[in-house]
Amino acid sequence: MIEIAPSILSADFAYLGDAISHVESETSWMHVDVMDGHFVPNLTIGAPVVASLRKHTSSYLDCHLMITDPWDYLKDFAKAGADSVTFHYEVGRTLELVEMAHQLRMKAGMAVNPDAEYDRYCEFIPHLDLLLIMSVFPGFGGQSFIADVLGPLAKARKFIDQNNLKTVIQIDGGISLSTIKDARRAGAEVFVAGSAVFGQENPAEAVKALREAAKSCEGV
Repeated sequence: MIEIAPSILSADFAYLGDAISHVESETSWMHVDVMDGHFVPNLTIGAPVVASLRKHTSSYLDCHLMITDPWDYLKDFAKAGADSVTFHYEVGRTLELVEMAHQLRMKAGMAVNPDAEYDRYCEFIPHLDLLLIMSVFPGFGGQSFIADVLGPLAKARKFIDQNNLKTVIQIDGGISLSTIKDARRAGAEVFVAGSAVFGQENPAEAVKALREAAKSCEGV
């Protein structure tokens, strides 16, 4: 599996529907960054915007909840039409959140910051639909890729394969035509890309180029 998940955080918020339509020919995933100004130092969109997007797209809405109290909002995102919610390991109550998401018929993901210790969070991997490795510290787009996360990513890939798990590994932060290759070699499958897609003249072609760059590493 190789999928590019364009992050709408880097799109023009006045034309989000148009931004999504411009890349849907090349991908069916959309990454929605939700920030509360508390867990991370930025404030973005919430469930009402997700509900508006759902009216205009059938794409998979992958909602990354960078918020302190995700348990208070899961019902809102389910009602809005989110396909998956990813909450942070750092907020705690992981297994409870996974169960809540599943009961609401959403996929459940867990994100880990670049400084998270693999040995502390690996026990949760079998319960997850998605493990999101952050290759930047969350809060703002356009940051540089932190290569130190590739080691834990590779460990997670090995653990998932050895145990025949269906958990998907996603990586988010500083993904470009060069860094996507290292991330793919380490075992990532879904690549969140913001400025590398919506910062380009032709976003659809940018998605295609990123996918081809990732595919070029298969078997290497």
